[in-house]
Amino acid sequence: MGRGKLRIYLGAAPGVGKTYAMLSEGHRRIERGTDCAVGFVEHHGRPRTEVMLHGLEQIARKELTYRGAVFTEMDVDAVLTRRPEVALVDELAHTNVPGSRNAKRWQDVEELLAAGIDVVSTVNIQHLESLGDVVESITGVRQRETVPDEVVRRADQIELVDMSPEALRRRMAHGNIYKPDRIDASLSNYFRPGNLTALRELALLWVADRVDEYLQQYRGEHNIRSTWQARERIVVGLTGGPEGRTLVRRAARMAAKGSGSEILAVYIARSDGLTAASPKELALQRTLVEDLGGTFHHVIGDDIPAALLEFARGVNATQIVLGSSRRKTWQYIFGPGVGMTVARESGPDLDVHIVTHEEVAKGRGLPVTRGARLGRSRIIWGWLVGAGGPALLSLALTHVATDLGLANDMLLFLSVTVAAALVGGLLPALASAAVGSLLLNYYFTPPLHLFTVADPKNIVAIVIFVGVAVSVASVVDLAARRTHQAARLRAESEILSFLAGSVLRGENSLDALLDRVRETFAMDSVALLERASDVEPWTRAASVGPHPLERPEDADVDMPVGDHMALALSGRVLPAEDRRVLAAFAAQAAVVLDRQRLQSEADQARTLAEGNRIRTALLAAVSHDLRTPLAGIKASVSSLRSDDVAWSEEDQAELLAGIEEGADRLDHLVGNLLDMSRLQTGTVTPLMREIDLDEVVPMALVGVPDGSVDLDIPESLPMVTVDKGLLERAVANIVENAVKYSPEDETDGVVLVSASTLGDRVEVRVVDRGPGVPDTAKDRIFAPFQRYGDAPRGSGVGLGLAVARGFVEAMNGTLTAEDTPGGGLTMVLTLTAATGHPPAGPISSAIAQRGRYA
Repeated sequence: MGRGKLRIYLGAAPGVGKTYAMLSEGHRRIERGTDCAVGFVEHHGRPRTEVMLHGLEQIARKELTYRGAVFTEMDVDAVLTRRPEVALVDELAHTNVPGSRNAKRWQDVEELLAAGIDVVSTVNIQHLESLGDVVESITGVRQRETVPDEVVRRADQIELVDMSPEALRRRMAHGNIYKPDRIDASLSNYFRPGNLTALRELALLWVADRVDEYLQQYRGEHNIRSTWQARERIVVGLTGGPEGRTLVRRAARMAAKGSGSEILAVYIARSDGLTAASPKELALQRTLVEDLGGTFHHVIGDDIPAALLEFARGVNATQIVLGSSRRKTWQYIFGPGVGMTVARESGPDLDVHIVTHEEVAKGRGLPVTRGARLGRSRIIWGWLVGAGGPALLSLALTHVATDLGLANDMLLFLSVTVAAALVGGLLPALASAAVGSLLLNYYFTPPLHLFTVADPKNIVAIVIFVGVAVSVASVVDLAARRTHQAARLRAESEILSFLAGSVLRGENSLDALLDRVRETFAMDSVALLERASDVEPWTRAASVGPHPLERPEDADVDMPVGDHMALALSGRVLPAEDRRVLAAFAAQAAVVLDRQRLQSEADQARTLAEGNRIRTALLAAVSHDLRTPLAGIKASVSSLRSDDVAWSEEDQAELLAGIEEGADRLDHLVGNLLDMSRLQTGTVTPLMREIDLDEVVPMALVGVPDGSVDLDIPESLPMVTVDKGLLERAVANIVENAVKYSPEDETDGVVLVSASTLGDRVEVRVVDRGPGVPDTAKDRIFAPFQRYGDAPRGSGVGLGLAVARGFVEAMNGTLTAEDTPGGGLTMVLTLTAATGHPPAGPISSAIAQRGRYA
C-alpha cells in the first residue's frame, strides 16, 4: 500500500478563499468519479462556503468534552474505516482538543496519508512555524497554532490562494468573513492594508522559494549542470577597480528590463595576502549594489575565471557582466585575460556581456596584493624554464640551427637565464646558469662532448657567461622583488589612508570595521576581545563571521591592542608582513570601541540635560495654568472670610464648590507634572504583577461625567502583567482626553472602552466619535505640551497623553492612535498577557461588564 498524496491550498491571509477552493476541488473530483469525502471542514458561518458543502459526503465528527464544554474534532478512526480515495481536511495547523488521538491536526493528516488516503487541506502562511517571528513583527499577533514547514514542504502539490488587500477588506466589510460585530475591530487590527500586503508578499516569496527547491532538486537528480533560464540572475564580476560602479549600474538596467531579475555582484580575491582591490572602492561598490537591490559576495580563488564561472553556475545565473580589460596592448602577451577566458569557457548556457568603460586600456597598475613572494605557479614555471630551457635550447642548436658561434650560443643561453629570473626568481636563474654553462662546455666548446676546455679563451668566456648570468639574474630578481614590495606598500598606504579617513569622518560602526578586516585578509571570522585585568576572563566586544572566538589563544592570528584588548582572527595564518596593516586595523577597532562608549555616555548626559530642559519648560509652560485655579481658590476663600458680606447658604456652597473644583484641577495638573518629570528623568520603576483588567479599568473611570463612557470588558480575557497604579493613571488620562473631545450628542458623545485578546497580548481600545486627528498629527499628540490645533480646551496643559504613553511603555506596552471607522479617534493600548493565562480567542463575545459609567 503506497503513501497517499497531499495537496495544500496555501492562503495569504484568513478569508482569501482557501476552504472554498478546497471544496471546489472536492466537487471536481466527484464529477470525475473519484470517491471523495469531507473529513473536517469548518465554514465559520460563511454562507458561500456552507453552500459548497452541499453534495459532499461529510464523515461524522467526534465529540469531546473539555472543561465542561463539548467540542467536535475530526474522527480519524471513522475516516480510516470509511477509507475514501480523497479526504478533505480543513485547517492543517489546528490544535486538537485535549483527549484527541493526536495533539495536532497535521498529525491526523499524516496518519491518513500513511494509510494510502489522498488528502486535500488548507493552511495560512502565518501558521508556518519558521515565519512566526516575522508575522508577529508585522501584525503584532503571535500565532499559537503552527505547523512545521517540513510538513508543508513535503506536500505533493501546493497551490497559492491569493487576493489583493483591497478586495479582501471589501469582503470583510460586506460581512463575508466575520460577523458584523467583529468587522470594525478586524479592519483596524489584523486586516490593515499594510499587514495584508506584507502577508501576501511572504506567501508569494515562500511559494517562489518552494518552486526554486523543486527546480534545484530536479537539476540535482538529473545531474544538470547547465543553466536553466527560469529567472534572470545577473552576476557582475568586480575587480575593485574604478570601472566597477559602471558595471553595476549597467547590470541594474539589464535587470530592470525583466521582472524578478536578480543582481549578484562578486569580487574574487586571491587566497594569499591582502586583497587586490582598494577597500574604499570596494565599499562604495558594495553600497551601490545593495542600494540597487542586489547582493554582494566575496569569494576566495586563485583562478579567477574558474572561480567566477563556478560561482555563476552555483547560483544558476543566466548572464555575466564583465568590464573590458584595463590592460595595455603589449600586456596581452601574458594571456587572453579574464573576460576572454570566461567568454570562452562559459558555454551556451551563460551569456557574457563585456561592457566598455572609461578605464579601458589605461593599464591595470601594479599588483597590489602579491607582496614580495612569488606564487607557486610562477615558481614551478621558473624551475621548468631554468632547468628545461637550456636543455631544449641545446637540442635546437645541435639538430636544427647551423653553427652560430660560441658568442651567439652564450647570448642565447643568457636569454634563457634572464627568462628564468623574470618568471621564477633568483634560484631558478642560478640553476639555469649552472645547467647552461655545463651544456655550453659539453656541446659547443672544443673538444666537443667532453667536460674539458682546450682553448683558455673559451674558459674565460664560460666564466664570464656564468658571472653575467648570475649578475643579471640577481638584478632582475631584485627589481621584481622591489616592484612587488612597492606595490604592497601602495596597497598598505591605501588601506591606512582609508582608516585615517574613517577616523576623520567619525565612522563608529565597529561591525563594519571588523567585516572590512575579514574581507581584507580573507578570514573566516574576526572578534575584538577585552578583559578588565590580567586575571579576568576575556569578553567579546564585537565579532563578525561564523563561530566567533572566545580567547586569543584559540585564534589563528591575534593582535594585542594595549594590555587588556586583542583582535583575534580565524581562518588561516597570516605572513609576518601582513601584521603591520593588521596592527593598524586593531588600533582603529580600539578607537571605534572607545568612541562608541563615549557616544553612549554622551547620550546619557544628553538625556539628563533633556530632563533638565523639560523641567524648565514645565515650569515656564504651566505658570498660567497653575495660577488660574490658585487665583480662583484664593478669591473664594477671601470672599468666605469677608465680614462685610453676609453670604447665603447657596452662595457659600457655590464658593466651596469652586474651591473644591480648583483644588481638583491643581491636584490633576501637579500629578501630571510630576509624572512627566519622572518619565523624562527615567525614574519610573513599575511594580509588575498579574491582575485582571476589571480590577483597574473601572477605577480609572471614576472621575468621568455620568453616562459618558460605555465599558465592554469580556470575562474571558487573560490576566495582564502590569503596574496597577500606572495602568490606572494611563487609562484615566486616555479616557479623560476622549471625553473632552467627544461631541455633546447623547449617542455619539459616549466613549466606548473595550478590551480583546490579540495573540499573546491584550488590547484596550478607547473609541470616541470626536473630530479625529489627521495621520500627520497622530504621533505629535503624544508629545508634551501638545493640544490638537494648539487650542486649549478645558483644563490641562497637554500632558495627559504624553504621560499615558510613557507609563504604558514603562510596562512594556504600546499606545497608538487610529482612526475610528465612521469618524473619530481610537486609542489602542496594548499590554502583555500574563504567562500561564492563554487568551480564549482573537475576539470574545462573552461580556462580563457592560454599562454606562459615572
